[in-house]
Amino acid sequence: MTGEQLEITHGPARAVVTTDGAGLRAFEVAGVPYVETYTDEPPMGAGAVLVPWPNRVAAATWSRNGQVHHLEPTEAARGNAIHGLVRRAPWTVIEHTASAVTLQVTVDSAPGWPFPFRTSISYALSDNGLAITHVVENRGEQDMPFGVGTHPYPRPGNTDVDDCTLTLAARTVLPVDEDTMIPNGEPIDVSGTDYDFAVGKRLRDVELDTAFGGCKPGEDGLVHHSVTHPGGGVEVWADPAFGWVQVFTPAEFPGKGARAVAIEPMTCPPDALNTGIDLRWLSADESWTGRWGIRPLGA
Repeated sequence: MTGEQLEITHGPARAVVTTDGAGLRAFEVAGVPYVETYTDEPPMGAGAVLVPWPNRVAAATWSRNGQVHHLEPTEAARGNAIHGLVRRAPWTVIEHTASAVTLQVTVDSAPGWPFPFRTSISYALSDNGLAITHVVENRGEQDMPFGVGTHPYPRPGNTDVDDCTLTLAARTVLPVDEDTMIPNGEPIDVSGTDYDFAVGKRLRDVELDTAFGGCKPGEDGLVHHSVTHPGGGVEVWADPAFGWVQVFTPAEFPGKGARAVAIEPMTCPPDALNTGIDLRWLSADESWTGRWGIRPLGA
């Protein structure tokens, strides 16, 4: 189960957030869906909140200052720890108004994670779509490493994903071992490669489960990714802190009977706890805030 279903509305816009995992279950405008939804359990990480790390930690093990930490291996087939500690936890509702909702969860301890922390997420609807704000607070006495990610499947309304164009703000791609999905090299410039989506590329026949980096903000200071068609589409925007994005194109989204695309803003790449790449740190009692959002295009 996904706990309580928290609905928010603003004009013709509607979103649903679950108390289990604080995940985004639905976002639609005038009845047109702009994220993939589901009936029972969220499939393939749909809508998940990924804290205190997104993506994978190799072999569920990481170390700092000579101390080895063993996380719970939550990706059993590969032996990795995946997507943090809170995506299946029950969250507490802090505030729920007509157009916004804020939830919070505290993690006092977990295997391989000796850093108590609290994190909150706020979903707010406006004329500009859905905005999401993350806060991470170090509740311990030592510096805490962390990363933040999220796992939406933005949907271009009722248009088939294969008939749409994917555009990414990313400038690099991260090579990974195909068996473990753990990085095995330095980020590569996408210019002139099949991974260059800066000017957009049709999604038909494109298969990705890929981490992209070097996300370049636009003139408004925000990072923009989109899935578009001649009549509109959907955009995922983010603060520059979300300099990474994982793109996943499953062959079929459960219950939909068609392909989907996940565009997952991340503050760091896979296995950042080991590599240190773009890993963030919080001092005792320090907090961090970051924002991203989804908005319809041409609606």
